[in-house]
Amino acid sequence: MDLFNVYPINPINIVRAQGSTVWDAEGNAYLDLYGGHAVISIGHTHPHYVQRVTEQLNRIGFYSNSVEIPIQRELARLLGEVSGKEDYHLFLCNSGAEANENALKLASFYNKRKKVIAFSKAFHGRTSLAVACTDNPSIVAPVNETDHVIFLPFNDEEALVEAFQSYGDEISSVIIEGIQGVGGIREASVAFLKLIRSLCDQYGCVFIADAVQCGYGRSGQFYAHDYAGVDADIYSMAKGMGNGFPIGAISIAPKFVATYGMLGTTFGGNHLACAAAVAVLEVIKQDNLIQNAAQVGAYLISELNKFEQISEVRGRGLMIGIDLPSELAHVRKDLLDSYNIFTGEAKPSVIRLLPALNTTKEMADQFLTAFAEILKS
Repeated sequence: MDLFNVYPINPINIVRAQGSTVWDAEGNAYLDLYGGHAVISIGHTHPHYVQRVTEQLNRIGFYSNSVEIPIQRELARLLGEVSGKEDYHLFLCNSGAEANENALKLASFYNKRKKVIAFSKAFHGRTSLAVACTDNPSIVAPVNETDHVIFLPFNDEEALVEAFQSYGDEISSVIIEGIQGVGGIREASVAFLKLIRSLCDQYGCVFIADAVQCGYGRSGQFYAHDYAGVDADIYSMAKGMGNGFPIGAISIAPKFVATYGMLGTTFGGNHLACAAAVAVLEVIKQDNLIQNAAQVGAYLISELNKFEQISEVRGRGLMIGIDLPSELAHVRKDLLDSYNIFTGEAKPSVIRLLPALNTTKEMADQFLTAFAEILKS
């Protein structure tokens, strides 16, 4: 048997990692400003993380949700504290797509409606309704197609008001990333998020904040949506939650009433996943990593804005998009090939910086120096 070939990969075999440095099989070191796609939140093989996961594995790694799993409640308490949503409830699952599926499903259970508002360039996952809410027809199979999803231009307040005027009583939920990731690091405006909150309240719809990539402190706030000063009804999260261990969740406002069987999962909330997630939150809290993300991110954005060759710098905290003209589309490859620096991308030519939240100013300077040298060459 061979692998199903769906991933375009770099011919690099990473065999060891520590902090924001990874090493390949030949012993070459790389600066990781990609974090495996915004997943590595507290650095690779963080000692506290390794200890927590190892100790848990030595006791018990898994049992299903048919028994008491106290570490789930420990995770819920700590997540409520660090996120500032202590009166919300937690449902645990395994991935971002699964988190969004459950958020959309719960919203429909709540108000018995079917339509969902999503936005241009949105990415919410690759499964079922999550992919139907994703603005990329190339990954939507015929079986995923539905007329329940209404796509609107991102940050277009007039279009949003008109959609509610036309379909308000049919709309179950509005799902939006606080900062779009795959869409090119585009930030939802404060006014737009406030309008979503207001219209959802007016029409009895559910505001779903997709924080899978932009959450967990990456933006310099726990959820990127927090910059708007409004509370969503449901927050979805995953990537940075387990620092590489598969885990996802939705944080659910108190107005939703749980009933047995309405949501469920075999692996979600298992002992090992929760140990990883608790370790991440403990490090974020103890080391003030949300503040660090805000400070180092602000420095990077300020320095990047000095490069006249860049079309636009977007983002907040350590979720940064560097929009380059087409003639500089080679820069990302040059960073990897010539300077051993991993970064992400968004089509057509946006470099995405998604490093660990404990990235230092020295690491930022290493990137900025390499970036400047490439532009000069």
